Amino acid sequence: MDFNVGLFELLLLVSALVAMLVRRLRMPYSVGLVIAGISLSLLASSRFPDIPLNKDFIYNVLLPPLIFEAAFHMRWAEVRRDFAVVQTLAILGVLLSAGVTAACMHYLLHWEWISGLLFGTLIAATDPVSVLAAFRDANVAGRFRHLMEAESLFNDGTAAAGFRVMLAFVAGTHVGPVDVLKISGIVILGSLFCGWLIGNIVLSLVHRTDDHLVEITFAMIAAYGSFLLAENLHLSGVLATLIAGLVMGRRTAVNPMTKRGREAVESVLEYTVFAANSFIFLFIGIQQAQREYETEWASLGIAVLVVMLARAAAVYPSCVLFSRSSLRIDARHQHVLFWGGLRGALALALAMGLPPGVPRREEIVTVCFAVVAFSIFVQGTTMPALLRRLRIVS
Repeated sequence: MDFNVGLFELLLLVSALVAMLVRRLRMPYSVGLVIAGISLSLLASSRFPDIPLNKDFIYNVLLPPLIFEAAFHMRWAEVRRDFAVVQTLAILGVLLSAGVTAACMHYLLHWEWISGLLFGTLIAATDPVSVLAAFRDANVAGRFRHLMEAESLFNDGTAAAGFRVMLAFVAGTHVGPVDVLKISGIVILGSLFCGWLIGNIVLSLVHRTDDHLVEITFAMIAAYGSFLLAENLHLSGVLATLIAGLVMGRRTAVNPMTKRGREAVESVLEYTVFAANSFIFLFIGIQQAQREYETEWASLGIAVLVVMLARAAAVYPSCVLFSRSSLRIDARHQHVLFWGGLRGALALALAMGLPPGVPRREEIVTVCFAVVAFSIFVQGTTMPALLRRLRIVS
């Protein structure tokens, strides 16, 4: 059965019912959706369609408005104050995480180095979809929320650059240190330029209208246009859309958007985020139910522990660098940075998009599903309690 209007309406209905139910049960919305997806798949396993949980579908359809909405509401002044911390976590943290993961997978599970490095790179960056959803559910506010959200958005640039380098190795291309720096620089700087260019072009058009419907249209063009431009150039769509959202959302003395236009854009983005999040987590649940875990459970458990160890190696040393400065991060916030490093649909999409010739491709995909399941059902469900225990929320 194809993805038709009936299925679309069914999933929206399930999303609405889950949203009502989880509020009564005080359960994270993302967890409720995944459980609902698993239940749907098990109840109608023979008739349920093959949901396209792949890189193209998640990247090109569902992800752009999620990233754009987060950036549109992000207070740049807050992010700029902590920019050094964000970039340290997004660059040094991702590299440390990928390296620790690769080494542990090689020595503990005897994976080839290239397989370990590919897995380490695609799992190192926290998933912005999962992180943003978790922190919205918990009503976290202030500096720490901006820090966590900015890290989850910016670290995709580092992961995208590292992933391209690893794929070049798999393809047999000779990649030296200079080539690594060149690829990384092209991906990161190119993505920033794409977002800045599209954001400013659209902003110049917004100046010329006072029609709120046209302003909504321009906002969606900025979200999707920056993303698709960067992806077609083999850059980071997440990073490009992040910059476009920051450009479009900035608040200056001369506001380019009318008051009604901004309110309309915020309302449309809010609903789009709800719908996109609903589909993503429902699809993850459906895929989890349909997945056959052929890898030994002990190996899956070791892989999950390795990813958590790697996240600790990324967070705590990076935060130590700022321990004697005005940018220091409290120990309790460091613990949440560690435990809140959720993985989700992005890691799955990257893993499922690996070329057929990659060593241990199926194992990488299976291990990614296990890590995502742990993120959602263990980290996601315990996050509110941890935030209350550490007195970050009441």
